[in-house]
Amino acid sequence: MVLLLLFTFHFSSLSSIAQSKLDSVQHVREIVVVSRPAMREVVPSQKLNGEMLEKLNSHSVADALRYFSGIQLKDYGGVGGIKTVNIRSMGTHHLGISYDGVQLGNAQNGQIDLGQFSLDNVEEITLYNGQKSAIFQPASDFGNAGAIYIRTKAPDLSIQNYRLKFKAQYGSSDMFRFSTLWEQRLSEAVSSSVSAGFLTASGKYKFRYERRYPNGETAWDTTAVRQNGDIHAERIEANLFGRLDQGGWQVKGYLYNSARGIPGAIVNNVWRRGERQQDLNTFVQAAFDKNIGNGFSTRWLAKYAYYNTHYVNKDSTQLPVDNRYKQQEFYLSTANVLELLPNWSASLSYDFKWNKLNADTYHFAFPTRLSNLVSLATAVDYKHLKAQGSVLATFIHDKTHHGSHSLSKLTPALFVNIYPFRGTFFSMRAYVKKSFRMPTFNDLYYTDMGNANLVPESALQYDAGVTLNKHFEHGVIRHAEMHFDAYYNTVHDKIVAYPKGQQFRWTMLNLGKVHIKGIDVEAEADFQIGKDLVATARAQYTYQDARDVTDPDDSYYNDQIPYIPWHSGSAILGLSYKNWDLNYSFIYAGERYDEQENILYNHMEPWYTSDLSLVCRFQWQKVLWRAQLDVNNILDQDYEVIVNYPMPGRNYAVTLSVEI
Repeated sequence: MVLLLLFTFHFSSLSSIAQSKLDSVQHVREIVVVSRPAMREVVPSQKLNGEMLEKLNSHSVADALRYFSGIQLKDYGGVGGIKTVNIRSMGTHHLGISYDGVQLGNAQNGQIDLGQFSLDNVEEITLYNGQKSAIFQPASDFGNAGAIYIRTKAPDLSIQNYRLKFKAQYGSSDMFRFSTLWEQRLSEAVSSSVSAGFLTASGKYKFRYERRYPNGETAWDTTAVRQNGDIHAERIEANLFGRLDQGGWQVKGYLYNSARGIPGAIVNNVWRRGERQQDLNTFVQAAFDKNIGNGFSTRWLAKYAYYNTHYVNKDSTQLPVDNRYKQQEFYLSTANVLELLPNWSASLSYDFKWNKLNADTYHFAFPTRLSNLVSLATAVDYKHLKAQGSVLATFIHDKTHHGSHSLSKLTPALFVNIYPFRGTFFSMRAYVKKSFRMPTFNDLYYTDMGNANLVPESALQYDAGVTLNKHFEHGVIRHAEMHFDAYYNTVHDKIVAYPKGQQFRWTMLNLGKVHIKGIDVEAEADFQIGKDLVATARAQYTYQDARDVTDPDDSYYNDQIPYIPWHSGSAILGLSYKNWDLNYSFIYAGERYDEQENILYNHMEPWYTSDLSLVCRFQWQKVLWRAQLDVNNILDQDYEVIVNYPMPGRNYAVTLSVEI
């Protein structure tokens, strides 16, 4: 109740209220969204909307991202295991993640644990390769090699003034999850929502741990129960949605508090279980959008975030650790777009970021970082051509107790999409983009793991692709869509992080040069089979060849970089009949290596999982009920995403939700 009262006045809203001229009008619930040519996508995105997210047996944003092409998920196992993502072999730090239009940040280590963000109140997750191809966006969004946008559900109060939803889930590993959503209309122009939930689990699950010598003989083969993977977490999110004449405003408050055990890596058949971590993550953000006349739009964003991490290691085989890390971030952004001609627009954006990290470790550097970002972009939408060009100037100044240094970078990008035929069923696209990222505070300043000799990492991306998209009014197939992309990335001074015996601490190094060649293929279709039977199918495949080409004298020269499989993919199949849904999902990751040298000892076998869910919806006592049964890893596969971190075998969950 204290958290509820604390966050009642922290809010969020739609980012698309203030868009533009009346050449394209869509009706989304009660809000009219207008779109100028400058706002249209030049390069298409991958999306999972609310309906698809409900069908998947996924409960966090990290779970859902597994179904996007070009994405690799790092999962350390279990309900409470840390989960981060990597895009097209360039690393987590090149991927920008925005929550309701404002980027999530972590200057400490650059790792956003997406397992903490629930899908209970998410309307849509969108992935862009390169960047979001719309010039009306914050300056920092132009600097990413890829971007994920998480959009909160806006209240749907067209029938009544409030809506209540309760959801409870029980499953394997003694997992219990409960969440609630309350939406309320406050006036004709203002509505609110409060989403809260908690999660508890022992994290225990059976696994098989097998290791072989290079000659093929078994070193050990053990079946055991994973320990120290327990978690207890609370989350609360309060939102307010406001509309103005030709605009809107938004405010959001978010709090996540967790305490978890960290089941360390299993090395040489030794179980490590002395690590614990507590996190208190909270932020408040606000946005204001406004159209001024028919040719100018402005957007203002502000955010303050505070992250408190308490890490303890009582493993008797290692030095004892008990440290606290306190991170603060202040963010201010303005984006402005001017329509110069009916088919030509330009934008100017400016971002300011202030990051500070304190810790109680010995000889800590106490770093502070000031970042100023300025972007200039233009977009053309004329007949069969859409094009967008941008340039981002980044100025960074770091200050520590040991001194200070500054850095500036210029990163341009060009996107082109051609529609050779009338209509939009076929298009060809290409882009070239330079991206850049500064080493994190952990990379540079941690005394036991940082590397002051690290240099900034930059990447150059090339991409070419085609899209086929067709709707059918009659017949079994109602919609079919396919995306094909081939890309080539070069990364200079690539920074790689991997566990150093303890999950919370990392070893950092510059690989130097990495050349990445890849193919992404995505296809989806909707089928109408008879009157009541609807089928959906979605599949994606990724091929990646990511080679370290730093020094021909290195033993690992031209080897695949760690944890990047050559082949990976996923598939989703769904059947809906009246009030019943049956959904099957499949995920595959091919062979890869866990170290720089591609030798037999470092080889990791392919893995795949199959998940199944059954959903029933019914109405009773004027209340909408929804029951769901999930069976994950139904074939009980033994696998590891990260070496020495075994994943759960077959596991179950039962969910019941009530909507009033």
